[in-house]
Amino acid sequence: MPTRITQLGDERQGGVVLRVEGKLVREDAELLERVCADITRQQPDSRVTLDLADLTFLDSESAAVLCRMRRQQNVVLDGLQFFVQRVVELADRAEALPRAV
Repeated sequence: MPTRITQLGDERQGGVVLRVEGKLVREDAELLERVCADITRQQPDSRVTLDLADLTFLDSESAAVLCRMRRQQNVVLDGLQFFVQRVVELADRAEALPRAV
């Protein structure tokens, strides 16, 4: 199943919820990052939550993008299945490691 992104909430409900379904690869994660950045620009007081409960695949590159979104845009990651949660945690740890020169 390709990646499917559906908006579930809006600013009147306390924030925007985006449901992400299917497989998430780097290109799709970067698109999702741009969508969240646009929402944040248009609605600066609105919280963006990603509902990832129906995510069936996540690669390490897209996990790194999700970590960056959480860190830089304060995006909330919700509904993480165990495997997806572990991939995101590993990507988060990798981001914290010093870079080799």
